[in-house]
Amino acid sequence: MAQVEATTERVIAADAETVFDALADYKETRGKVLPEHFSEYEVREGGDGEGTLVHWKLQATSKRIRDCLLEVTEPSDGRLVEKDRNSSMVTTWTVTPAGEGRSRAVVTTVWNGAGGIGGFFERTFAPKGLARIYDQLLANLAAEVEK
Repeated sequence: MAQVEATTERVIAADAETVFDALADYKETRGKVLPEHFSEYEVREGGDGEGTLVHWKLQATSKRIRDCLLEVTEPSDGRLVEKDRNSSMVTTWTVTPAGEGRSRAVVTTVWNGAGGIGGFFERTFAPKGLARIYDQLLANLAAEVEK
């Protein structure tokens, strides 16, 4: 199995603390900014960054649906990590200043891909599809915090 990685980033017209706080707000903001690919959103524990346990289903394609149960940690300033209990998937959100009143939000998801020909297609197409989904999420986040 090879590791598969998808990365997306966006500069947002809001300071890094505001953007990070919005991302870490699983009670209110996160559910509002998720695109249609996410369903069955539920905060099971916590709701504000570190210690949160959140569930959702991610429909990457018409046939590929991941049932995700994510444990949230904040290992250092500007990083939020979501580890899926149901798979090897780990998503890291990094928010850093990008000039006066602006920030750069980067989301990277990695997981252990399948082997064989299926793994080849997964490594080829899944990162692009997931990047599109997270690009929409970041656009929704920008619209929310730039109000």
